[in-house]
Amino acid sequence: MMTTSSVTPELDLQKVIQELTARVDALEQSAGNGRLSIGVMSGNLDTTIAAFIIALGAVAYDLEVDMFFTFWATAALRDPKKSPRKGFLDRMFGWMLPRGSHSLPLSKMQMAGIGPKMIRSVMKSRGVKSLEQLMKEAAEFGVRIHVCEMSMGVMGLKEEEMIEYPGMDYVGVGSFIQMISESKQVLFL
Repeated sequence: MMTTSSVTPELDLQKVIQELTARVDALEQSAGNGRLSIGVMSGNLDTTIAAFIIALGAVAYDLEVDMFFTFWATAALRDPKKSPRKGFLDRMFGWMLPRGSHSLPLSKMQMAGIGPKMIRSVMKSRGVKSLEQLMKEAAEFGVRIHVCEMSMGVMGLKEEEMIEYPGMDYVGVGSFIQMISESKQVLFL
């Protein structure tokens, strides 16, 4: 005598398809959207240029881009024309940190301080955009810049001394973690 199961193979297959569909949907949700998050930690000219070139390349591929500037990288966002009042320790940091993008060192080949000028000259002669041009273009194309509040406090920097950049904001690391979780790709430079 043969017994029939109360579940037919067709029902098992439907259940498996539903479970797999739910898993695929969950994976697609967690994979992030068309967004790139870049953590910029270095305060070097060449690294900062690379970060903006990557950001603009990503925008060309229709990705939204968030850049999170922390520690030494925050100096690239200083406006050399702005000098807010600060306490002694904050002034000391201000004297030691580069005053904006034009003062950033190279990561290699400083050559007694002329390295950054030489690389800028070579870039210009070969038609490569300057860091300042890349930053302007990034703003025009909607690249978002987020500055680490903790790093600003540690480095003695104030919002009043930062460059004008549309929508630039000051956030904690939790905000960057949220950006990372919503991003398809994440880079740290």
